[in-house]
Amino acid sequence: MTVPSYAVDLAARLIRCESVTPAEGGALDLLQRTLEKLGFSCYRLPFSDEDTQDVDNLYARYGTAQPNFCFAGHTDVVPTGPVEEWTVDPFKAEVRDGMVIGRGAADMKGAIAAFAAAVSRFLDAHGAPDGSISLLITGDEEGDALNGTVRMVDWAMANDQVPDMCIVGEPTNPDMLGDMIKNGRRGSLSGHLVVTGTQGHVAYPHLADNPVTRLMEMLAPVNGTELDGGNAHFTPSTANVTTIDVGNPATNVIPARAEAKFNIRFNTEHSAASLQGWLEEHFDRVGGDWQIQWKANADPFMTDPGPLTDMLSAAIIDVTGQTPLLSTTGGTSDARFITKMCPVAEFGLVGKTMHQVDEHVDVADIEKLCAIYEAFLERACHGVTG
Repeated sequence: MTVPSYAVDLAARLIRCESVTPAEGGALDLLQRTLEKLGFSCYRLPFSDEDTQDVDNLYARYGTAQPNFCFAGHTDVVPTGPVEEWTVDPFKAEVRDGMVIGRGAADMKGAIAAFAAAVSRFLDAHGAPDGSISLLITGDEEGDALNGTVRMVDWAMANDQVPDMCIVGEPTNPDMLGDMIKNGRRGSLSGHLVVTGTQGHVAYPHLADNPVTRLMEMLAPVNGTELDGGNAHFTPSTANVTTIDVGNPATNVIPARAEAKFNIRFNTEHSAASLQGWLEEHFDRVGGDWQIQWKANADPFMTDPGPLTDMLSAAIIDVTGQTPLLSTTGGTSDARFITKMCPVAEFGLVGKTMHQVDEHVDVADIEKLCAIYEAFLERACHGVTG
Protein backbone atom coordinates (compact mmCIF):
# COMPACT_ATOMS: atom_id res chain seq x y z
CA MET A 1 0.00 0.00 0.00
CA THR A 2 1.38 3.40 -1.03
CA VAL A 3 1.95 5.75 1.89
CA PRO A 4 0.43 9.20 1.11
CA SER A 5 2.72 12.19 1.03
CA TYR A 6 2.67 14.91 3.67
CA ALA A 7 0.52 17.12 1.41
CA VAL A 8 -1.99 14.42 0.47
CA ASP A 9 -2.26 13.15 4.05
CA LEU A 10 -2.91 16.66 5.36
CA ALA A 11 -5.48 17.29 2.63
CA ALA A 12 -7.32 14.11 3.62
CA ARG A 13 -7.26 15.01 7.32
CA LEU A 14 -8.60 18.49 6.55
CA ILE A 15 -11.40 17.04 4.40
CA ARG A 16 -12.42 14.79 7.31
CA CYS A 17 -13.16 17.92 9.34
CA GLU A 18 -16.86 18.69 8.74
CA SER A 19 -16.39 22.44 8.39
CA VAL A 20 -19.57 23.40 6.56
CA THR A 21 -19.95 27.19 6.88
CA PRO A 22 -19.89 28.56 9.57
CA ALA A 23 -18.77 25.46 11.53
CA GLU A 24 -15.04 25.25 12.24
CA GLY A 25 -15.26 21.46 12.39
CA GLY A 26 -11.72 21.04 13.71
CA ALA A 27 -10.11 22.19 10.45
CA LEU A 28 -8.52 25.35 11.88
CA ASP A 29 -7.43 23.44 14.99
CA LEU A 30 -5.67 20.88 12.78
CA LEU A 31 -4.04 23.54 10.65
CA GLN A 32 -2.91 25.50 13.70
CA ARG A 33 -1.25 22.42 15.22
CA THR A 34 0.45 21.71 11.90
CA LEU A 35 1.80 25.24 11.54
CA GLU A 36 2.92 25.55 15.15
CA LYS A 37 5.04 22.41 14.69
CA LEU A 38 6.73 24.23 11.79
CA GLY A 39 7.51 27.24 13.99
CA PHE A 40 4.61 29.58 13.14
CA SER A 41 3.08 31.95 15.67
CA CYS A 42 -0.69 31.52 15.44
CA TYR A 43 -3.54 33.87 16.26
CA ARG A 44 -7.17 32.76 16.39
CA LEU A 45 -9.48 35.56 15.30
CA PRO A 46 -13.15 34.85 16.01
CA PHE A 47 -15.49 37.56 14.77
CA SER A 48 -19.23 38.06 15.11
CA ASP A 49 -21.85 40.73 15.49
CA GLU A 50 -25.37 40.82 16.81
CA ASP A 51 -26.90 39.84 13.46
CA THR A 52 -24.53 37.02 12.39
CA GLN A 53 -23.12 33.78 13.75
CA ASP A 54 -19.65 33.51 15.24
CA VAL A 55 -16.93 32.71 12.70
CA ASP A 56 -13.47 31.45 13.63
CA ASN A 57 -10.39 32.44 11.63
CA LEU A 58 -6.65 31.82 11.79
CA TYR A 59 -3.65 34.04 11.11
CA ALA A 60 -0.21 32.43 11.31
CA ARG A 61 3.23 33.93 10.68
CA TYR A 62 6.75 32.54 10.51
CA GLY A 63 9.26 35.30 11.20
CA THR A 64 8.71 38.99 11.81
CA ALA A 65 10.76 40.72 9.12
CA GLN A 66 9.67 42.15 5.80
CA PRO A 67 8.88 41.28 3.12
CA ASN A 68 5.91 39.29 4.33
CA PHE A 69 4.53 36.82 1.81
CA CYS A 70 1.00 35.62 2.59
CA PHE A 71 -1.05 32.63 1.51
CA ALA A 72 -4.82 33.09 1.97
CA GLY A 73 -7.66 30.62 1.83
CA HIS A 74 -10.65 29.09 3.55
CA THR A 75 -11.33 25.87 5.39
CA ASP A 76 -15.12 26.19 5.26
CA VAL A 77 -16.98 24.21 2.62
CA VAL A 78 -20.42 24.19 1.04
CA PRO A 79 -22.99 21.58 2.12
CA THR A 80 -22.72 18.12 0.58
CA GLY A 81 -26.16 18.01 -0.97
CA PRO A 82 -27.91 14.59 -0.94
CA VAL A 83 -25.33 12.28 0.64
CA GLU A 84 -26.91 9.28 -1.06
CA GLU A 85 -25.81 10.67 -4.42
CA TRP A 86 -22.14 10.46 -3.43
CA THR A 87 -20.23 7.27 -4.17
CA VAL A 88 -18.21 7.79 -0.97
CA ASP A 89 -18.74 9.45 2.38
CA PRO A 90 -18.12 13.14 1.51
CA PHE A 91 -16.12 13.62 4.72
CA LYS A 92 -14.14 10.38 4.59
CA ALA A 93 -11.56 11.65 2.05
CA GLU A 94 -11.26 8.40 0.17
CA VAL A 95 -8.32 7.97 -2.22
CA ARG A 96 -9.44 6.04 -5.29
CA ASP A 97 -8.00 5.71 -8.79
CA GLY A 98 -5.42 8.37 -8.07
CA MET A 99 -8.01 10.86 -6.81
CA VAL A 100 -8.77 12.32 -3.39
CA ILE A 101 -12.56 12.43 -3.14
CA GLY A 102 -14.41 14.53 -0.59
CA ARG A 103 -16.09 17.83 0.08
CA GLY A 104 -13.51 20.58 -0.08
CA ALA A 105 -10.88 18.59 -1.97
CA ALA A 106 -10.75 21.18 -4.76
CA ASP A 107 -12.24 24.16 -2.95
CA MET A 108 -9.90 24.46 -1.21
CA LYS A 109 -8.46 22.16 1.42
CA GLY A 110 -6.17 20.53 -1.12
CA ALA A 111 -4.48 23.87 -1.80
CA ILE A 112 -4.11 24.67 1.90
CA ALA A 113 -2.44 21.31 2.47
CA ALA A 114 -0.18 21.85 -0.53
CA PHE A 115 0.96 25.20 0.81
CA ALA A 116 1.62 23.90 4.33
CA ALA A 117 3.66 21.05 2.83
CA ALA A 118 5.51 23.52 0.58
CA VAL A 119 6.46 25.63 3.60
CA SER A 120 7.72 22.53 5.41
CA ARG A 121 9.87 21.57 2.44
CA PHE A 122 11.12 25.13 1.99
CA LEU A 123 12.17 25.44 5.64
CA ASP A 124 13.93 22.05 5.53
CA ALA A 125 15.83 23.06 2.41
CA HIS A 126 16.61 26.72 3.12
CA GLY A 127 15.99 27.47 6.77
CA ALA A 128 14.39 30.75 7.83
CA PRO A 129 13.20 32.93 4.94
CA ASP A 130 14.55 36.34 4.06
CA GLY A 131 11.45 38.02 5.49
CA SER A 132 8.45 36.10 6.72
CA ILE A 133 5.70 33.75 5.57
CA SER A 134 2.11 34.08 6.74
CA LEU A 135 -1.24 32.39 6.27
CA LEU A 136 -4.61 34.11 6.47
CA ILE A 137 -7.26 31.38 6.70
CA THR A 138 -10.97 32.04 7.17
CA GLY A 139 -13.98 29.93 8.00
CA ASP A 140 -16.43 32.28 6.28
CA GLU A 141 -15.69 32.34 2.54
CA GLU A 142 -18.59 30.16 1.40
CA GLY A 143 -21.12 32.07 3.48
CA ASP A 144 -21.94 35.75 3.77
CA ALA A 145 -18.24 36.64 4.15
CA LEU A 146 -19.03 39.19 6.85
CA ASN A 147 -16.82 37.89 9.66
CA GLY A 148 -13.99 36.27 7.75
CA THR A 149 -11.34 37.71 5.45
CA VAL A 150 -12.85 41.20 5.40
CA ARG A 151 -12.48 41.44 9.20
CA MET A 152 -9.05 39.76 9.14
CA VAL A 153 -7.79 42.35 6.65
CA ASP A 154 -8.91 45.10 9.02
CA TRP A 155 -7.14 43.31 11.87
CA ALA A 156 -3.93 42.88 9.86
CA MET A 157 -3.87 46.55 8.89
CA ALA A 158 -4.43 47.64 12.49
CA ASN A 159 -1.80 45.25 13.93
CA ASP A 160 1.20 45.74 11.64
CA GLN A 161 0.63 42.44 9.83
CA VAL A 162 0.16 43.76 6.29
CA PRO A 163 1.76 41.42 3.74
CA ASP A 164 3.74 42.60 0.75
CA MET A 165 1.99 40.19 -1.60
CA CYS A 166 -0.54 37.37 -1.36
CA ILE A 167 -1.59 34.21 -3.19
CA VAL A 168 -5.15 32.95 -2.67
CA GLY A 169 -5.44 29.19 -3.19
CA GLU A 170 -8.76 29.17 -5.05
CA PRO A 171 -9.16 26.44 -7.72
CA THR A 172 -8.37 28.68 -10.68
CA ASN A 173 -7.49 26.08 -13.31
CA PRO A 174 -10.36 25.12 -15.66
CA ASP A 175 -8.86 21.96 -17.18
CA MET A 176 -5.35 21.18 -15.98
CA LEU A 177 -2.89 22.48 -13.42
CA GLY A 178 -1.00 25.43 -14.85
CA ASP A 179 -3.82 26.77 -17.04
CA MET A 180 -4.65 30.00 -15.29
CA ILE A 181 -3.74 32.60 -12.70
CA LYS A 182 -6.51 34.96 -11.62
CA ASN A 183 -5.04 38.44 -11.22
CA GLY A 184 -8.38 40.20 -10.90
CA ARG A 185 -12.11 39.70 -10.64
CA ARG A 186 -15.23 41.44 -11.87
CA GLY A 187 -17.54 43.23 -9.46
CA SER A 188 -20.97 41.93 -8.53
CA LEU A 189 -24.16 43.97 -8.05
CA SER A 190 -27.56 42.47 -7.31
CA GLY A 191 -30.93 44.16 -7.50
CA HIS A 192 -34.36 43.20 -6.14
CA LEU A 193 -36.95 45.22 -8.05
CA VAL A 194 -40.60 45.44 -6.95
CA VAL A 195 -43.24 47.08 -9.16
CA THR A 196 -46.68 47.85 -7.76
CA GLY A 197 -49.84 48.30 -9.82
CA THR A 198 -53.58 47.89 -9.45
CA GLN A 199 -55.31 44.52 -9.58
CA GLY A 200 -58.15 44.06 -12.02
CA HIS A 201 -59.95 41.86 -14.52
CA VAL A 202 -58.00 41.15 -17.72
CA ALA A 203 -61.14 41.91 -19.75
CA TYR A 204 -61.10 45.47 -18.39
CA PRO A 205 -57.40 46.45 -18.43
CA HIS A 206 -58.26 50.16 -18.45
CA LEU A 207 -59.52 49.72 -14.90
CA ALA A 208 -56.27 48.14 -13.74
CA ASP A 209 -52.56 48.94 -13.80
CA ASN A 210 -50.50 45.93 -14.87
CA PRO A 211 -47.12 45.94 -13.04
CA VAL A 212 -45.84 43.04 -15.16
CA THR A 213 -45.79 45.20 -18.29
CA ARG A 214 -43.67 47.84 -16.61
CA LEU A 215 -41.47 45.28 -14.89
CA MET A 216 -40.56 43.65 -18.21
CA GLU A 217 -39.66 47.01 -19.72
CA MET A 218 -37.57 47.88 -16.69
CA LEU A 219 -35.67 44.60 -16.93
CA ALA A 220 -34.77 44.97 -20.62
CA PRO A 221 -31.27 46.41 -19.98
CA VAL A 222 -30.34 43.56 -17.61
CA ASN A 223 -32.01 40.61 -19.31
CA GLY A 224 -29.11 38.52 -20.60
CA THR A 225 -27.17 41.44 -22.04
CA GLU A 226 -23.59 42.67 -22.34
CA LEU A 227 -23.18 46.19 -21.02
CA ASP A 228 -19.91 47.04 -22.74
CA GLY A 229 -17.22 45.64 -25.00
CA GLY A 230 -14.80 44.78 -22.22
CA ASN A 231 -11.29 46.19 -22.02
CA ALA A 232 -7.68 45.05 -22.10
CA HIS A 233 -8.00 43.09 -18.86
CA PHE A 234 -11.69 42.23 -18.53
CA THR A 235 -14.38 40.54 -20.58
CA PRO A 236 -17.62 42.48 -21.17
CA SER A 237 -19.83 43.23 -18.19
CA THR A 238 -22.90 40.98 -18.19
CA ALA A 239 -26.35 41.29 -16.65
CA ASN A 240 -28.90 38.54 -16.12
CA VAL A 241 -32.33 38.25 -14.57
CA THR A 242 -32.32 35.43 -12.04
CA THR A 243 -35.98 35.25 -11.03
CA ILE A 244 -39.37 36.85 -11.77
CA ASP A 245 -42.17 36.37 -9.27
CA VAL A 246 -45.81 37.41 -9.49
CA GLY A 247 -47.58 34.84 -7.34
CA ASN A 248 -50.73 34.95 -9.44
CA PRO A 249 -52.48 31.59 -9.96
CA ALA A 250 -55.33 33.09 -12.02
CA THR A 251 -55.27 33.60 -15.79
CA ASN A 252 -57.98 36.26 -15.82
CA VAL A 253 -56.62 38.58 -13.13
CA ILE A 254 -54.09 41.37 -13.58
CA PRO A 255 -51.89 41.22 -10.47
CA ALA A 256 -51.17 44.13 -8.16
CA ARG A 257 -47.48 43.36 -7.69
CA ALA A 258 -44.59 41.88 -9.63
CA GLU A 259 -40.96 41.52 -8.62
CA ALA A 260 -37.68 40.31 -10.04
CA LYS A 261 -34.05 39.80 -9.06
CA PHE A 262 -31.05 40.31 -11.29
CA ASN A 263 -27.28 40.32 -11.06
CA ILE A 264 -24.61 42.31 -12.90
CA ARG A 265 -20.99 41.13 -13.16
CA PHE A 266 -19.14 44.28 -14.11
CA ASN A 267 -15.62 45.27 -15.08
CA THR A 268 -13.63 48.41 -14.36
CA GLU A 269 -15.62 50.39 -16.93
CA HIS A 270 -18.31 50.74 -14.24
CA SER A 271 -18.84 51.11 -10.52
CA ALA A 272 -21.73 49.89 -8.42
CA ALA A 273 -22.84 53.50 -7.95
CA SER A 274 -22.77 54.29 -11.68
CA LEU A 275 -24.78 51.17 -12.51
CA GLN A 276 -27.37 51.95 -9.84
CA GLY A 277 -27.75 55.51 -11.08
CA TRP A 278 -28.10 54.42 -14.71
CA LEU A 279 -30.75 51.82 -13.93
CA GLU A 280 -32.73 54.01 -11.54
CA GLU A 281 -32.94 56.69 -14.24
CA HIS A 282 -34.24 54.02 -16.62
CA PHE A 283 -36.84 52.86 -14.08
CA ASP A 284 -38.00 56.45 -13.64
CA ARG A 285 -38.44 56.82 -17.40
CA VAL A 286 -40.62 53.71 -17.48
CA GLY A 287 -42.62 55.24 -14.66
CA GLY A 288 -45.09 53.97 -12.11
CA ASP A 289 -44.64 52.80 -8.56
CA TRP A 290 -41.39 50.88 -8.07
CA GLN A 291 -38.86 50.15 -5.34
CA ILE A 292 -35.46 48.49 -5.48
CA GLN A 293 -33.05 47.03 -2.97
CA TRP A 294 -29.40 46.94 -4.03
CA LYS A 295 -26.64 44.66 -2.78
CA ALA A 296 -23.13 45.47 -3.94
CA ASN A 297 -21.25 42.23 -3.28
CA ALA A 298 -17.85 43.21 -4.69
CA ASP A 299 -15.99 45.88 -6.62
CA PRO A 300 -13.87 44.91 -9.62
CA PHE A 301 -10.14 44.82 -9.05
CA MET A 302 -6.96 43.89 -10.88
CA THR A 303 -3.36 43.31 -9.84
CA ASP A 304 -1.15 44.62 -12.62
CA PRO A 305 1.33 42.11 -14.04
CA GLY A 306 4.55 42.48 -12.08
CA PRO A 307 6.71 40.75 -9.44
CA LEU A 308 3.87 38.66 -7.96
CA THR A 309 2.50 37.31 -11.24
CA ASP A 310 6.00 36.98 -12.72
CA MET A 311 7.30 34.83 -9.85
CA LEU A 312 4.14 32.75 -9.75
CA SER A 313 4.18 32.19 -13.52
CA ALA A 314 7.85 31.20 -13.42
CA ALA A 315 7.15 28.67 -10.65
CA ILE A 316 4.26 27.18 -12.65
CA ILE A 317 6.41 26.91 -15.78
CA ASP A 318 9.19 25.22 -13.75
CA VAL A 319 6.85 22.49 -12.51
CA THR A 320 4.32 22.02 -15.32
CA GLY A 321 6.03 23.39 -18.41
CA GLN A 322 2.92 25.47 -19.09
CA THR A 323 2.70 29.24 -19.32
CA PRO A 324 -0.44 30.22 -17.38
CA LEU A 325 -2.97 32.69 -18.72
CA LEU A 326 -3.59 35.79 -16.61
CA SER A 327 -7.36 36.03 -16.29
CA THR A 328 -10.06 38.07 -14.54
CA THR A 329 -12.95 35.72 -15.35
CA GLY A 330 -15.20 33.92 -12.90
CA GLY A 331 -17.07 34.86 -9.77
CA THR A 332 -16.02 36.73 -6.67
CA SER A 333 -13.47 35.55 -4.13
CA ASP A 334 -11.91 36.81 -0.92
CA ALA A 335 -9.15 38.35 -3.02
CA ARG A 336 -11.52 41.32 -3.32
CA PHE A 337 -10.81 42.13 0.33
CA ILE A 338 -7.08 41.39 0.27
CA THR A 339 -6.49 43.71 -2.68
CA LYS A 340 -7.12 46.61 -0.29
CA MET A 341 -3.82 45.95 1.49
CA CYS A 342 -1.44 44.33 -1.03
CA PRO A 343 -1.07 42.87 -4.54
CA VAL A 344 -2.98 39.59 -4.76
CA ALA A 345 -3.28 36.75 -7.26
CA GLU A 346 -5.13 33.45 -7.15
CA PHE A 347 -3.79 30.04 -8.06
CA GLY A 348 -4.85 26.61 -6.86
CA LEU A 349 -6.10 23.26 -8.11
CA VAL A 350 -8.36 22.30 -11.01
CA GLY A 351 -11.89 23.47 -10.25
CA LYS A 352 -14.03 21.24 -12.46
CA THR A 353 -15.71 19.41 -9.56
CA MET A 354 -15.85 22.11 -6.89
CA HIS A 355 -19.24 22.22 -5.11
CA GLN A 356 -20.30 19.06 -6.97
CA VAL A 357 -21.20 15.59 -5.76
CA ASP A 358 -18.02 13.47 -5.57
CA GLU A 359 -15.80 16.57 -5.56
CA HIS A 360 -12.27 15.36 -6.21
CA VAL A 361 -8.73 16.29 -7.20
CA ASP A 362 -5.86 14.35 -8.69
CA VAL A 363 -3.31 13.22 -6.09
CA ALA A 364 -0.58 14.14 -8.57
CA ASP A 365 -1.98 17.67 -8.83
CA ILE A 366 -1.69 18.17 -5.07
CA GLU A 367 1.96 17.14 -5.33
CA LYS A 368 2.56 19.47 -8.28
CA LEU A 369 0.80 22.36 -6.56
CA CYS A 370 3.03 21.81 -3.52
CA ALA A 371 6.07 21.99 -5.80
CA ILE A 372 4.76 25.20 -7.43
CA TYR A 373 4.22 26.88 -4.08
CA GLU A 374 7.69 25.79 -2.96
CA ALA A 375 9.24 27.17 -6.15
CA PHE A 376 7.41 30.43 -5.57
CA LEU A 377 8.64 30.63 -1.98
CA GLU A 378 12.20 30.12 -3.17
CA ARG A 379 11.81 33.18 -5.41
CA ALA A 380 9.78 35.35 -3.03
CA CYS A 381 11.46 34.53 0.28
CA HIS A 382 14.98 33.32 -0.52
CA GLY A 383 16.04 35.34 -3.52
CA VAL A 384 16.11 32.44 -5.98
CA THR A 385 15.89 33.68 -9.57
CA GLY A 386 15.08 32.07 -12.88
